[in-house]
Parts: sequence; C-alpha cells; structure tokens
Amino acid sequence: MIDKFLLTELIAIAIIFSIALYFDLRYQRIPNSLCLLGLITGIAVQFGFMGLNGVGSALLGAGLAFIILFPLYMFRLLGAGDVKLMIAIGAFLTPAMLVWSLLYGLVFGAISSIGIALYRFGFRRCIELVGHYAKCLWYRVYIKPDTPGLLKMQIPYAPALAFGWAFAAWHNDNVQWLISSLRYSWGA
Repeated sequence: MIDKFLLTELIAIAIIFSIALYFDLRYQRIPNSLCLLGLITGIAVQFGFMGLNGVGSALLGAGLAFIILFPLYMFRLLGAGDVKLMIAIGAFLTPAMLVWSLLYGLVFGAISSIGIALYRFGFRRCIELVGHYAKCLWYRVYIKPDTPGLLKMQIPYAPALAFGWAFAAWHNDNVQWLISSLRYSWGA
C-alpha cells in the first residue's frame, strides 16, 4: 500500500527545493514568499493527514529548524533565506529527518564551499588563508587577513541543503518502502 502522506510530503518538498534552487543559483536570494508558502503548505499537509497532531508536528519541525540554524545565521555562516527555507522544510519533516538532512547538508555545503573557493581563488590562496587562521589559533588572537576576498565570498547554500535532504530521504526506510511500493504498483 502506498503511503500517500509521505508521497505528498516528498513531492511538496521537491517542488519547494526546486524553486529555491532556481532563485538561489540565479539571484543568490530565496524569496520570503516561497518560504512562507512552504511553511503554510507544510502545516496544511500535516493537518490534512494527521489533524491537530500534525499541526503540532509541523510547528515542532519548523521550530527545531529555527533553533538549530538561527545561531549559524547570527555568526554569518548561513544566509537568512537558507534558514527560512529550512524552517519551511522542517514543517514537513520529523525531528530526526530534519537533523539528518541538516547534517548531510552541512557535509555537502562544506564540500561545495571548498570546491568553489578553490575554483575562484586557487589552491595557493586557499592554503595561505588556512595558514593565516592556524596562526590566529596559535596566537589566540584574530589577525585581519591582507586580502579578505575569500572571507566575503557568497556561496549559494540551497543546493547543499537540497542534496542533504535528498540523501537523508534516500536512506530513510519509509522512503525506501514507498519507492518499492510505487515500483510494485506500476509494474503490476
């Protein structure tokens, strides 16, 4: 039997991420209207399938995303649009799925950030910056770098968050069961 709730969630999240990817890659900005619509959709889907318990679950997921990501925004490690996007996505997810999505997103983001930095600034400049910060740690004092270009680099993070969610979803037992159920129903 096909889990209609999970299928609806997966389709809605995929649509939200697709639109966010377009805007983040093209304009380096995720529209507030998309985030708000995603949050409302998440609450509505949860309410439609699980009633008031679903609303509580949606608010828990959105609140957990806020609690985890807001400090990253405060330290300017993540943009406000990325935080709002994951608050909207959190309204669809269980807390465990949200945490795994964020952890995988962090790994994908680190890899893509290093790759983009190497591409834009070259290996030598990146190694110089790492050495600079190692010196800061050694002396336990912040020393302003000579050329802060690498520090001001903006990297679209929605792709990393989308890959993190997709990777977490792909390794989720319920999603695997849904995929096999869909294959079986289409093959029969």
